[in-house]
Amino acid sequence: MRWQTTRFDIDLTSPRVMGIVNVTPDSFSDGGLHAGTAAALRHCEQLLKEGAHILDIGGESTRPGSPAVPLEEELARVLPVVREAVRLDVPVSVDTYKPEVMRAVLDAGADIVNDIWALRRGDALQAVAAHPRCGVCLMHMHRDPQTMQVAPMDGDVLPDVLAFLAERAGALMANGVARERIVLDPGIGFGKTVAQNLSLLARQAELLPLGYALLAGWSRKSTLGAVTGHERPADRAAASVAAALLAVERGARVVRVHDVRDTVDALKVWQALQIS
Repeated sequence: MRWQTTRFDIDLTSPRVMGIVNVTPDSFSDGGLHAGTAAALRHCEQLLKEGAHILDIGGESTRPGSPAVPLEEELARVLPVVREAVRLDVPVSVDTYKPEVMRAVLDAGADIVNDIWALRRGDALQAVAAHPRCGVCLMHMHRDPQTMQVAPMDGDVLPDVLAFLAERAGALMANGVARERIVLDPGIGFGKTVAQNLSLLARQAELLPLGYALLAGWSRKSTLGAVTGHERPADRAAASVAAALLAVERGARVVRVHDVRDTVDALKVWQALQIS
């Protein structure tokens, strides 16, 4: 299995680690730490030294209750970082739902669009479909970041998540986007309860028959805090690594993480067992 992107065909035979680069003042775990272009680029370089295979750059926090960021502000945060990051010889993903940002970063050489709205805002679907090669990650989200945890989903969420992701991927393919360009994300924490998030992990393999690679984003999330009792996101690193490993065991091909070095080391142990 591979993920076709603008400049790279990413081999997903082995799981890949996507390092998070938040160019924001208010992200739930590391807001403000890498908010300037220079600081963000230093963080990119550090994540690559730790073994990241992909960089995911975001200019708007999507934590529960977070306000939307104006277009020009998001562009001012993200574009300078993307223009430099594409020189690092690694796939560069941009976490955005705005079609204007998608076009700008793709014009700057970005490889992947990572969209929590699964291309449902404006003409985002057309922006991606018009590009000849870029990769895309489609995520399931219930409601929106402002209200998703105020009124989360009811009952067994897996059938709804599966149907939604199948529909969005199908819509993209109907617009000429090859299957190899598409990765799916069940959207841990986006409008789901702790029990529902854990159920999605336990039953993640039920998403595999859709035929697309899966991305899992568990890093430092509140469900892990509920399980471990750690209120500070930075204290959830060990739980995040455990969740990433469990997701890979259940078929995820990409894990999106803050703690790159620890995740890479854990995956090396897991991979050693696969070939022993």
